[in-house]
Amino acid sequence: MAWTAISTRDGATPIARGGWLDALRFIVASLIILHHFQASGPRPLAEAVHPMFELSGFLLTNFFLMDSGYVLMRVYGEQVRLGRLSPGEFVLKRVLRVVPAHLIVLSGLIGLVLAVGVLGASPTHPEWFAWDQLPAQALLVQAFGVHGGLGWNAPTWSISALIGCYLAFPWIVRTLSRADPWTALAWGVGVYLLANQTTWLLLDHPVWQMPMRYGFFRALALFFLGMCLARFAAAAWIDPRLARWTLALSALAFFALQFAGKFGLASIGVIALIVLAAGAVPVTRPSKWVQTAAVVSFAMFVSNEVVRIGWFGAVDVAAAKLDLSEPVRWALWGLGLAAAVGFAFAFHFLIDEPIQSRLRRWLKGRRDPVVADSAPAAPRQV
Repeated sequence: MAWTAISTRDGATPIARGGWLDALRFIVASLIILHHFQASGPRPLAEAVHPMFELSGFLLTNFFLMDSGYVLMRVYGEQVRLGRLSPGEFVLKRVLRVVPAHLIVLSGLIGLVLAVGVLGASPTHPEWFAWDQLPAQALLVQAFGVHGGLGWNAPTWSISALIGCYLAFPWIVRTLSRADPWTALAWGVGVYLLANQTTWLLLDHPVWQMPMRYGFFRALALFFLGMCLARFAAAAWIDPRLARWTLALSALAFFALQFAGKFGLASIGVIALIVLAAGAVPVTRPSKWVQTAAVVSFAMFVSNEVVRIGWFGAVDVAAAKLDLSEPVRWALWGLGLAAAVGFAFAFHFLIDEPIQSRLRRWLKGRRDPVVADSAPAAPRQV
C-alpha cells in the first residue's frame, strides 16, 4: 500500500494541551522578551552579537497573531459554527480574557511613573510616557488608526488588533465552513499575498510589518491565515513523521533566514509551516509543565515591557551612582530576563488566574443552562 502523507479522508490529529503548540507559545514569548531586552544591556545584542536580535522581533509577534487564529479556530470554530457559542458570547469571552490583565499592568506602569515623579526623579526615556498617548492604549484602540499607543506598554497594540480579529472571527468561521480543506488553505495563502501586495501599493509597507497604527490590518491577515490553516488541519490527517520533520526543518529554516537577513515574507511562510506541523504532531504524553508555561505566555507578553522599564530604570541609576563595570551590568541584564519571566509567573498565579476563574464562573452562570450542558468542554486558557 502506498504511503499517503496527507489525507482528507482520515481523521485529523485532535488539538490538545501540553504538546508542541503549547511549547512554541512559551518559546516565542521568551524570545519576545529577549528581543525587547536586547537593547537594554551595556551594548545592544544587535551590535554585539547579530542584527537578527533587533530585526526579527516583529516576526515573533506575527507568530502569536497567526497562532491565535489557528488555536481559536480549532477550539471554538465548530462551537460557533453550530451556534453553541454565539458571536457575542465568543467576543465577550475573548475580551474578558485579555482586558483585565492589560488594565492591571498598565495601571501598575502609570503608578510607577507617578511614583518616580513624586520622588523628584524622571524616567530615563520620558518620551515613552507622553500622556496624550495613553488614552488610546488604555482603551485598546491604538491599532485602528487612533492617535496614541506609542511608548507606555507599547506591545499591547497587538491585543488591540486581536480584539478586532475577535469581532471578525464568527463571520470568517461561517465563510470557511463552506470551503473544503484545500480551498480554505488556498484562500489563506492567496488572501495574505493579496493583502501584502495591497499594503505595499497603498502604504509602502509589507503587511507583515505595518506601523502600529495600522496594526489591525496586519493582525487580521495573519489571523485569517491561521484560521485557514486550522480549517485545513481539522479536516486533514498529516502523517506524524512528516509533521515532526516539517516542524524541525521549518524551525531551522526560520533561524537561518533571520541569520541571513530580513526575509519577512519567506519567514511568514515558514511560520505557517511551523504552526501547521506543530498542530499535527500527536500529543501522546501531554506535559503539565508545558501546558502551564503556555498559559503563562500571555502574562509574559503583556508584562515584560513594564518589567523592562522598571528594572533597567533602576539599573541605569545604580550604574551611574556606583560606576558598575560592564560584566556586572551584563549580569544585571541577565537577571532582568529572569525577573521578567518570574514576574509573569507570579502575575499569572496571584492576579490573572484568580480573576479569570471568577470570570469563567460568571460566564458559565449567565449562559442558558440547556446550551451550556450541550456544549463540549473547551480547554482552559487558550
